[in-house]
Formats: sequence, structure tokens, C-alpha cells
Amino acid sequence: MKKPADGLTLLLPLLAFLLARSPRARAAETGPRTPYPQSRTVDVTDVLHGVPVTDPYRWLEDATSPDVKAWMKAQDDLARQRLASLPGRDGLAARLKELLYIDSVSAPQHRGSRYFFTRRHSNKEKSVVYWREGADGAEKVLFDPNTWSADGSASLGGWQVAWDGTRVAYQKKINNSDEATLYVMDVATGVDSDVDVIAGAKYAGASWTPDGKAFYYTWLPVDPKIPTADRPGYAEVRLHRLGADPKNDAVVKEKTGDPTVFQSAYLTRDGRFLFLVISHGWTSQDVSFRDLAADPKPTGWTPLAVGIKAHFDVNAFDGKIFVKTDDGAPKGRIFAVDPAKPDRALWKEIVPERKDATLEAYEILGGRLALNYLRSATSLLEIRETDGKLVREVPLPGIGTVGGPVGRDDEDEAYFAFTSFTTPTTIYRTSVKTGTTSLYFQVKVAADLSPYIVSQVFYPSKDGTRVSMFIVHRKDLERDGSARCLLEGYGGFLISLTPTFTPGVIPWLEKGGVYAVPNLRGGGEYGEAWHAAGMLLKKQNVFDDFAAAAEYLEKEKWTSPARLVVRGGSNGGLLVGAMITQHPELFRAALCAVPLLDMVRYHLFGSGKTWISEYGSVDDAAQSQALLAYSPYQHVKAGTKYPAVLVLSADSDDRVDPMHARKFTAALQAASTGGLVILRIERHAGHGGADLVKSAVASRADEYAFALSETEAPALKAPETPKH
Repeated sequence: MKKPADGLTLLLPLLAFLLARSPRARAAETGPRTPYPQSRTVDVTDVLHGVPVTDPYRWLEDATSPDVKAWMKAQDDLARQRLASLPGRDGLAARLKELLYIDSVSAPQHRGSRYFFTRRHSNKEKSVVYWREGADGAEKVLFDPNTWSADGSASLGGWQVAWDGTRVAYQKKINNSDEATLYVMDVATGVDSDVDVIAGAKYAGASWTPDGKAFYYTWLPVDPKIPTADRPGYAEVRLHRLGADPKNDAVVKEKTGDPTVFQSAYLTRDGRFLFLVISHGWTSQDVSFRDLAADPKPTGWTPLAVGIKAHFDVNAFDGKIFVKTDDGAPKGRIFAVDPAKPDRALWKEIVPERKDATLEAYEILGGRLALNYLRSATSLLEIRETDGKLVREVPLPGIGTVGGPVGRDDEDEAYFAFTSFTTPTTIYRTSVKTGTTSLYFQVKVAADLSPYIVSQVFYPSKDGTRVSMFIVHRKDLERDGSARCLLEGYGGFLISLTPTFTPGVIPWLEKGGVYAVPNLRGGGEYGEAWHAAGMLLKKQNVFDDFAAAAEYLEKEKWTSPARLVVRGGSNGGLLVGAMITQHPELFRAALCAVPLLDMVRYHLFGSGKTWISEYGSVDDAAQSQALLAYSPYQHVKAGTKYPAVLVLSADSDDRVDPMHARKFTAALQAASTGGLVILRIERHAGHGGADLVKSAVASRADEYAFALSETEAPALKAPETPKH
């Protein structure tokens, strides 16, 4: 986000010089130099495996406390006052409105005789879901979340149409949080069922039976006596039959009792195979199944891949099970499995691991396999027969990222999206059988993208590991170190950062800025080995990779520390927090969004326990040592010249608890002798934001105004006293 206006007078340098000579001023160097809201401290110390760990801002964990509510309001008021007064902020917002209020449409889903799709309108805040009868029928509104609440606080989560196209299950959320309630609508009438209403649908998605009369889903209890972090352990897989009281839904898989794992189930389109997936965080899955053709009323589960430390993506077609896995192949391969002989030793490899590319995903479309690979973090798309024989490589418009393809296993028509840093998202229709491809829809943006180009570079990390990075810049950029640069990263949970068009980045480029995205360890760009090299005891590698990216950008004169801004959200917010506390000298400003920052206590809040397999836990001695070694909140040191920091939080984030943002902000404000530290709190917003275009415009305008202001300003500034 952005930093507040400075408001210094010409007398400030002289005043600062005179005050610096007094004992009072020298003492203030280790405390807040700005009129921040008061953040009292408490005397709290935990002892972890013999190591004392203080937590002076633990009182800020309780968002229901009147003191914390008052503190949050004061912090947000200060941030918004300062951000609103920044030079150029309103101009940025106006430009972002032109870029973000756009028309777009999704690829259609074919269900029964009907087609379903989403459409964004340039004059609406939220996307609208439509349906039509037949391929060329008139468009009819299915859901318009813009009408659900006057303040925009009600949001549409997922939506799943029955295979016959007559009904749709959908999840409604408040404040765009993860928590949701599931409803069932009759498509033809647009009327919701009064009976089929299911609370506890935080992770529910309806997997419909072929006849459209029932669906499987994952249910969570809503009992407030159960701590949020413990709820995944109570998750059950249930079967709901339309018209029945959900309280009586059959439990097809009871709770695990383990809050670090999560379970779900899905039924194949033909209704034959029901797959049960128990996920151990983002590190491995156990998969079992029921063959409902062989036994229509089974009581047990047949193990397919259980107790193996690997990922398994499973589907079925024409009586055969297909398994994509990184077991024994970190970059992925595919097996065909006879359901009557599911033993691991009998699996038949049909698509071997490639050494030059990572198998990101696959789909069964038109009776064939569509494989989506990443090669040097860019997409490669193949079509193969179900025996693995290569049919064709799908020609792509350039170097970028493919979304999909999507379609049905029994229909020839499929769709895929293509995007790159300089190519707006374009959807193509393709024939799986012939390969004929045509344009379906292209997003149009109010910008000339011809001046910009993307460079892919490789640089060495601290331990010598070769890391790739995309750099978006003007073709005529003079590399003399004077350009501003926005360095954004993530590095975790097997998530890949690939070339993607983001309209919100355009104003930064138009201001002459450079945009850099490195493919850090912990991500999935180069397979599971790349992921494993950035998790648990090796998490520091991620921070080292990011720091090395900043050093490379300076060395190669793409930018300089005084002109560099780092940005990241969620796990990327942890990355930015680590950069702030480990390498404050490498950059001028930080944009730290919905972050994890107290890694000692993260697992006690939100969805934290499901991330233990990724980060570890202080309950384990070795993992505790690793977490304490980098946890940003515990490494804020008084008297340190930290960069300017804009922390971005959301009032209804039930995934990453906002306590991280609050505690880190208080600690930095008290400790830093450097730039401004402010906390902006998005209202009616969850982990993914507020689900409103106007909120995205305001948030990004604040971020850029803050970043631009800080990279123009002297290294050290004392902000003006906020007006109350």
C-alpha cells in the first residue's frame, strides 16, 4: 500500500539537528519518532525448548477487546489520512479505475442442455453469473452478487452446477471471508430451496451425482466453542439428498480428529468412482476410492495411495483411474491404474517425468489427456491419448501462462486461457480431436502495452542455487540504477508465479517503474524438489533467494536500494516481513499484505494448523529453532533503521489472523528509526480482499502512492502529526 504524506517544512532539518543534540532526542532514537497510536506492552515470556521468547504485544491478539478495537481504528485512521494526502494518489486511483473496471467473460460450462459462465461488467463491482439454454440461447442472470447487499459485504464463493443443468449449489460469504453457507437454486426459476441450506460450508463444494438429486460435500461444525484452528479436525464428508434436512445427511467419512489435515471427496461425472482425499497440508495426500459400479452401497474405502509422502491428483475415465504424482518423479508423471488391481506396484506409467519441464496439471477432455507443463516457469500444453501417446503440442500465442484447458471428458470442445505480463487474458476454443483453435474472448484494456517487454534472467542465490526471475520494463529503459522497481514474491505451498497479465501493475510501469517477479524456492515452478527446498527447516532459502534477487537488480543496475520496493501477501507477507528484519538495507519501502509474521504462534489462529507441514511448529525442537531463527515479529530490534512499511490487513480475514499485522506494526513503530510504518485495514474484507473493484482501486492506489512517495523521498523522514 502507500505511505502517508510527509508534510515536512523547510525548518525540519535545522530542528532535527538541534534536537539531536539533546539527551531526550537521543533516547527517542530507539522509540517511535512519529505520533503513532499508543501501543502499550505487556510482560509475557514463553520458554520454548529452553529458549525464552518475549511477546510484548500479545494483548493485540484479541480483536474482540475494546482496547484492540480502539487501537485498530486509530491505526487505520492514521494510515488513511496519510495515504489520502499523498501527491498523485487521486491520479493513480483515476487511472486504476480505467484499468480495473473492464468487461470480461469466462469459458462456459456445459451442463445438460445449458451453458453457464461469468461475466464482468465495466460498470459493476462484482462479476455476474449467467446461463443460457443451448449454445446460442439468450443470456439469463443466475447470480448477481451486486444486488445481495447494499454495502457489498455479501459475496459469492464457489458455485457448482449439477450435471443435468437443472440446479446449482453455491456458497455465500459475508465480508468475503472463507466462512460460508451453501444454498441450492433451481436454475429455471432462480429460486433457492428453503430446505437445502447448509451452514459450515467453509470448504464445501458440491460434487453432484449424475441424476442431479444429491451431492457430496465437506462439512465443518459451526460451534463457537470449537477454536477456529481446531475445526479442520472435525471436518466430515457427507452426502446430501435434495429436499432432506441437512442435519440428517449421511456421513460417508467421519472426522479425522487431526486439525493439521483436511479431507474432501469428489464423484466422477459418470458416478462410478468416489475419491476420498486426505491432504496433509500442501506436502502430500492420501487417496482412497469406492467403485460404486462394483458395489453400489459400499461401507469401506479401497486404498489407492496411502502413507506415501507425495502428491496425487486422481481422476477416472472409461473405467480406468489416472494418477498424476511426484512420487519418485519430483517434476511429475502420470500412471494408469486398473481399479480392480490398485496396488502401487501394478500401476502403469503412461507419461514419464520430463527433465526439462514440470507437470503442473492435467485434465481428461474429449477422451484424451490434456497436460499443462511449466518449462522455465512458462507454459507448455500437450494433448495425449489415454495410453500416453503424444497427439500434439498445442501452439500458444507466445511465452506466457495457460489456464486450463477446461471442458468435459465426453465432449470434444474445450477452452483454455492464455496470458503473459504484456498480454491481457485471452480465451481460446479448441477441438481436442482436430486441434483446430479459435479466439473465444479477449480482454481489452485501456493501455498501450507496446512499449514494454519481458526479460527472463537467472541469478545465483546465497548458496549458489540458480534462480529465475521475470523483469517487466520499458524497451528503452536505460539501466543506470535510477529506475524504481517493484519486487514481488511468494515462495511457498508449491504455488508457481508465472507470466500473468495484471492490469493493476500498468500504472507502475507507466511511471517508468520496473516490475520483477522471481521464482523462489518453496514454489512449484521446478517441481516438488524446488518446493521442499523452501519449506520447514529450509524456509530460510526462500528469504535468501529474495534477497539475492534484490542484490542482482542492484548489481545489474535495474534499480538501486533507494528506489526498490518489495511486495508480498499472505505467505508472501511473511517473505516481506523477513526481508524487513533481515535485510532492511536492500530496499526503501515494503508493502506487506495479510501476512504471517509471528511464526511462534501462527498455528494457534485461523487456518494455521493446516500449514504445519509447510512451516513446522514450535512444539518440535528442531522446527522451533528454525522458526525462531527467522520469525519476523521476534526479530524486530529497537533502534534499527527500517524501511518505510505499509502493512495491509483485512477486518474479516479468517485464514491468516490479522493479529500478525497488528503485533508486527506495533513492534516496528516502537523500534524503527527509519521510515514511516502504518497499518491500513480493509473493511468488509477477507483474506482475498473486499470483492469490490472500488476496493481494489483504492487499495492499489494507496500502495503505489506510498511506494512512489517513498522512493522519491530522503532516506529518513519524520511524518507530520496526524489531525484528529
